[in-house]
Amino acid sequence: MEKYTVKEITKTAAMAAIVFILTYTFKIPFADGYTHLGDCAILIGVIVLGGRKGAWAGGIGAAMSDLLSGYAHWIIPTLVIKFLMATVMGIVIEKLMPKSKINFLVGAVAGGVVQILGYTSVKILYYGFSQAMIMTPTLLIQTAAGIVITFVFVAVLRTSGILERVKAL
Repeated sequence: MEKYTVKEITKTAAMAAIVFILTYTFKIPFADGYTHLGDCAILIGVIVLGGRKGAWAGGIGAAMSDLLSGYAHWIIPTLVIKFLMATVMGIVIEKLMPKSKINFLVGAVAGGVVQILGYTSVKILYYGFSQAMIMTPTLLIQTAAGIVITFVFVAVLRTSGILERVKAL
């Protein structure tokens, strides 16, 4: 079993709080739900914390937002889907393409595919196949927007040197 230091646990908890805040407070309503900046925080969390800790931060922060937003039936699916999304991104960055300059972008897209498949699968169970397919374009837009916004944030954070300083904390 892997042991974590107090510093690592604290950084993971802080990132979970950031994911929660950006998911809970900055909602853009859509016909069948809402989009938010939480996915950006999850993707940046993977870059800063690594795959495993970023996955925990993303899953817990997003699930807490569902709990407090009145979407209690989404807590477990969100925890699992966001955890898997971040884990896939982490695997791409850390294991499959560790030296590539575009590893985070490829990882974010791969994680985004996991998110789309995961939420669509759960929506099929909750609402039926037809309704889930009608809802999928919104999910595609949310995922793509999250990746694009993250790409911009990461470019700014790298250029300014902030990203490396935060990773070194």
